[in-house]
Amino acid sequence: MRRRTPTAGLTLALFAAVTATLAGAPASAVPAPVAAAPALAAPDISVTNVQAHLTQFNTIATSNGGNRRAGSAGYTASVAYVKGKLQAAGYTVTEQTCTTCTYPGSNLIAEWPQGPADQVVMFGAHLDGVSAGPGINDNGSGSATLLENALVLAAQNPTMTKRVRIAWWNGEEQGLQGSKHYVNQLTTTQRGYIKGYYNFDMVASPNGGYFINRVTSTTAAPLKAYWDSLNLQPEENTEGQGRSDDYSFANAGIPTSGYAAGASYTKTAAQASKWGGTAGAAYDGCYHRSCDTTSNINATILNRAADGIAYAIWQLAVGGTPTNDFSVAVSPTSGSVARGGTTTATVSTATTSGSAQTVSLSATGAPSGVTVSFSPSSVTSGGSATMTVSASSTAAAGTWTITVTGTGSVTHSTSYTLTVTGTGGCVGGQLIGNSSFESGTTPWTASSGVITSSSSQPARTGSYKAWLDGYGTSHTDTLSQSVTLPTGCASYTLAFWLHIDTAETTTTTAYDKLTVQVGTTTLATYSNLNAAGGYQQRTFNLAGYAGQTVTLKWTGVEDASLQTSFVVDDVTLQVG
Repeated sequence: MRRRTPTAGLTLALFAAVTATLAGAPASAVPAPVAAAPALAAPDISVTNVQAHLTQFNTIATSNGGNRRAGSAGYTASVAYVKGKLQAAGYTVTEQTCTTCTYPGSNLIAEWPQGPADQVVMFGAHLDGVSAGPGINDNGSGSATLLENALVLAAQNPTMTKRVRIAWWNGEEQGLQGSKHYVNQLTTTQRGYIKGYYNFDMVASPNGGYFINRVTSTTAAPLKAYWDSLNLQPEENTEGQGRSDDYSFANAGIPTSGYAAGASYTKTAAQASKWGGTAGAAYDGCYHRSCDTTSNINATILNRAADGIAYAIWQLAVGGTPTNDFSVAVSPTSGSVARGGTTTATVSTATTSGSAQTVSLSATGAPSGVTVSFSPSSVTSGGSATMTVSASSTAAAGTWTITVTGTGSVTHSTSYTLTVTGTGGCVGGQLIGNSSFESGTTPWTASSGVITSSSSQPARTGSYKAWLDGYGTSHTDTLSQSVTLPTGCASYTLAFWLHIDTAETTTTTAYDKLTVQVGTTTLATYSNLNAAGGYQQRTFNLAGYAGQTVTLKWTGVEDASLQTSFVVDDVTLQVG
């Protein structure tokens, strides 16, 4: 992605240009909606194969001065690598010299020679990097995902309803120069042939998110539909507006969209909550730096981007009789109910391809004493139902994830978060979910790598525990879980086992600290001065929080040198 400081004027100018384009473009200029889906299912793109291409780009950079900047030997070798793969697969491949680029070099244009030539769906990514490093996330990731998608399309060789054209751009980092040159060389008729352009720039950021260019547009529909099917809740790519090659096409009146995972902007707490990762840190801490290597890749985001591209290609350009398919969603996505009460939500469905079908609704994951019903219990896709959640007087208090499932010719699910609050007499029990960390991360929220089975720090029981800090550098780790405490109980005891070891040698100064909080109240603070062999149990009385939903949080803060590890295991909140 090209580096710049976004301005409000440029953002508004792009918004106005795209809005005017959509308002004035003929119907034929917009890609077919998702409802025109093909019969053939989109293939699963191997993330291992995508990463193999990234390894090649990294090797090319290493062998050519450490980078793949436009005009460099590394860029030329990258073009040759991609071109060789495409030609062997049967693509019509053209190298277009960008004579107006700061570093004259080739745009690489590949076209799959099937489908009508006047009905083109185009995909693109910039192949160049910056001189500071090998440019693997920025933008080997977009280039590699498109290359592997191109190879899979050729291998499957399906019947095409549109022509697929894929471009790898020169000179993006100098101001979108390669894509501007390409668009400027097109005649008015040739521009009209392109029914949509999809851009992929930085789609594997290590602390990334799920962003879509013009996320609510018709053009974005297939990209959004795939990520919606994974319940990823994508957001608008505000950071990327006007900063990548889709801008060249939007300025020419061509509808655009694309995926991105973020660059130097900071991940918010809300984004970290729904996507994971670290709030307050950049999506890509190695953006435009030498550390942008194959180690700077989030394989999960990369895989989802690659598969989403395949889904879009098959939705937009692969022919056949449409397969009947649908989507399911619940709104709101969370709710609260007191014992003896009810709450409702709306379950909506949509026909995403083929014809409408009957969808039966069901729910799993409700706690003891909670029932979930639907009215009606089945709908025709495109319709909606009311979901009613009822809690008995003895329902288990706490926060639970309910899976709402729609079953038709296929099955789709979505999640609803339910909080049961206590009223009346005490319903005792242990409230902490996954208290020994043996069941993955749910329902914990933790910094990356905190919940681990690493043998470097033994668990008190089982294999997993929460290991905060221990890096020997300035570092902050967090661990938290929200719980609802019932009313009317005689005791509310929070207990956890804590092991602290340290390389600090002081006996007087607390350099590294672990703070334990309930809500905004600090229960205790531990430090390197509390280091001891083995685990020690810590207990606290939370009776003052009865009837409340609170967040229990452990925050470990480490200074710039000499590690201290805070290891937490077997967390319980026993009420009775």
